[in-house]
Amino acid sequence: MTDGMWEAVPRLLGENRYLVLATADDQGRPWATPVFFAARDEDRLYWVSSPGSRHSRNLAARPDVAMTVFDSHAPVGGAEALYLEATAGPADDPVAAVAALNARLPEGGELVDDDLAPSGSLVAYRADVRTHFVLIRGGDSRFDNVTDARLRVTRPR
Repeated sequence: MTDGMWEAVPRLLGENRYLVLATADDQGRPWATPVFFAARDEDRLYWVSSPGSRHSRNLAARPDVAMTVFDSHAPVGGAEALYLEATAGPADDPVAAVAALNARLPEGGELVDDDLAPSGSLVAYRADVRTHFVLIRGGDSRFDNVTDARLRVTRPR
């Protein structure tokens, strides 16, 4: 029944440009923010942010994050979504992060070295994904569900 469900993971990562990043501060207060992202693969995502932004400060306190990737223009009843659990922080390879992001940015809008710290105001971040889930819409004929649900998926061997 779950055969072929993994294929949604790379497709949704490739088709969508923004994800919702959910973080929490050291007191556990949640925060969610949209970020433009690029995927190196299904297990590593990149974005850039100001280190002073609320979500970046939260990452410094608590590196565990949740992320949702979806098309906000999908008609009601036609949504697809990818839910991810990850550990996030500054990119260990900012050059790779910027290269991945620049591949998705429009010509003339690419990031340059001076955009990133220490000379610039941005830091490249990465998320290492631990768990992948896909949305199963309510009434999906393959599943016995009336309401929307999430299904954990793993890479085929």
